[in-house]
Amino acid sequence: MQVLYNAHIHTLDDNYPLAEALAIGGGSIIAVGDDLTIRSHCEGVAELINLGGKVIIPGLTEAHIHLEQYALGLQKVDCETPSRAECLERIAHRARSTPSGSWILGHGWNQNDWAAGFGTAGDLDAVAPQHPVYLTAKSLHAAWANSAALSLAYIDRATADPLGGRLGRDEDGNPDGILYEAAMELVSRVVPEPDENQVAEAIGTTIPGLWRMGLTGVHDFDRRRCLLALQILKGWGDLNLRVLKSIPIEDMSYAISLGLHSGFGDDFLRIGQVKLFSDGALGPRTAAMLGAYTGEPDNQGMLLMDAEELVERGRTAVDNGLALAVHAIGDRANHEVLNAFAKLREHERSIQGDTNSGRRQKLRHRIEHVQLIHPDDAPRLGSLGIVASMQPIHATSDMFMADRFWGERAKHSYAWRTQLDHEAILAFGSDAPVETPNPFAGLHAAITRRRPDGRPSENGWYPEQRLGFKEALRAYTSGPAYAAGMEDRLGKLAPGYLADLLVLDIDPFECEPDQLLEIQPRRVMVGGTWVI
Repeated sequence: MQVLYNAHIHTLDDNYPLAEALAIGGGSIIAVGDDLTIRSHCEGVAELINLGGKVIIPGLTEAHIHLEQYALGLQKVDCETPSRAECLERIAHRARSTPSGSWILGHGWNQNDWAAGFGTAGDLDAVAPQHPVYLTAKSLHAAWANSAALSLAYIDRATADPLGGRLGRDEDGNPDGILYEAAMELVSRVVPEPDENQVAEAIGTTIPGLWRMGLTGVHDFDRRRCLLALQILKGWGDLNLRVLKSIPIEDMSYAISLGLHSGFGDDFLRIGQVKLFSDGALGPRTAAMLGAYTGEPDNQGMLLMDAEELVERGRTAVDNGLALAVHAIGDRANHEVLNAFAKLREHERSIQGDTNSGRRQKLRHRIEHVQLIHPDDAPRLGSLGIVASMQPIHATSDMFMADRFWGERAKHSYAWRTQLDHEAILAFGSDAPVETPNPFAGLHAAITRRRPDGRPSENGWYPEQRLGFKEALRAYTSGPAYAAGMEDRLGKLAPGYLADLLVLDIDPFECEPDQLLEIQPRRVMVGGTWVI
C-alpha cells in the first residue's frame, strides 16, 4: 500500500473535489481525504510518500489516436514544414542517407500552408531520383508520391479512380503524384510493411513518451495489425497504458464470428467500437458538405457512406453487441450519421427484450470529429446519447483553412460549447499523428481557441465555443471513460477507482492558459505503479 500525502489533489469527484492525501493498494484507490485522517489509518502498513505540496490530477486519456501510425511515424520524415521547398529539402537530406531503391516515407505536409500549393511527382523525382517516395498528408486523407512509387503501384494514365478516391492528374490526364482518399491505398499497399513484432516494438518505444505527456490511456483507431501488436506487447508485460481498441469495419464479420463485443477484454486492452468512415477531410476538401466549398461551386466533398448503408451495417453491429464510431467531418456527413444513429437507437430499443441482444448496457456509439454540424443537427448527439469525440487542437490548426473553405459556416465548426450545452458527452483527443497527442496542448486549444503564438486574437477563434478548464479536463478523463464503458472505475480519483494519476508542479486549475503548454508531469502512475 502507498499513501500520497501533502498534495493538492483535484479528484474530479463532485462528492470530494479537493483532497490532501490518497491511499492506494492493489492498483486502485482505497481512500481519499485529508492528511491526518489518511495517515493515521495507514501509518505502519503503507509506504508514505510526501509530495511536498505538488498537484495531483487524474491520468489523462487520448480519445482518438492512430497508435501504430503514430509510433511508426516517429521514424518517418517530418513533412510539416512552412514551405514546399523545405519539405523537399528534408526529402533530399533523407535520400542522401538512404540506400538506393529503398523507400522514403514521410508524413505531415499540408498544401494549404504552402504558398506554392500541392507538389508533384516531378518535384519528388528531382530530389530523390533513386528512391520511391510516399508522403502522407497531415490530414491522412491524401498522399504525395513520386514517379518511382507510382510505377511500383502500376499507376499510369490508364489507371481508373478507385471507388471512394481519386488520382490527381495534370492537364494532359497523367497522374500528378497526389492521391486522394481510397486512391492512397494503390501506393500504400506496395510499401513494405513491418510485421506485428516490429510494430509492437515501435509502440513499446513510444509509450514512455506518451506517459511524459500525461497520458495513461488511449483510444486507438488503427487496424488489425495494431491489435495483434498490442497483444504481443501485453504478452511481453510491457503494455502499461490503457488501450480501447477499435475494430475496422472490414473486420467486423470476423469479430462477430469470434463472439467479440464492445467491452471485451480487461482494463488494459479492451474492445471498443467498430470504425466506419462517412466522408473525407477538410484539408483536401473531401469532407461531405450540404453546400459547396467556398470558391469551388462544383465541389461538395465525398460522401463515402450514407445513412441507409450506415443503418444496414450498424444493425449487424448492434445485434452483436458492437458499438459504432463513425468518422464525420462535413455537415452533410454529420447529418447522415445522425439520421442513421436515430434509426439504430430505435432498433436497440426494439431488441431490449431479447435475452440474446438486450442484456447489454446502452451501446456507447460515437461520432469522430464532428467538425462542422448544421445548427439543426447540433442538439441530436446529446438527445441520442452519442459521444462527441472531438479534437480541440484541430480547431486551432484548421481555423484559417475553415474560414477559407467554409466561409460563414465556420462559426458552427469545432463547436464544443454547443455540444456540451446540448448535454453531449465530450471525449477529446488529437487524431495523432495528425496533431501532437500532448493533452495539455489540447486543453490549451479547448479553453483559448488560439494557437500558441496567440493567433488569431487574444479572445480566440469564435470564442463563444471556448470551454472552462474543468469542462475541458473532463473531456480527457470522465468523457473517454464513459465512451469506453469504464466510468465506474476510471476518470476520477475516488475509492474503488483505478490509481491512474499525474503529479504536477503547476496547478492547471490556477495557472494562466499559456502555462498549460509548459506542463510536463513530474511523476505518472498507472494502476498503482509509478511509470515515471
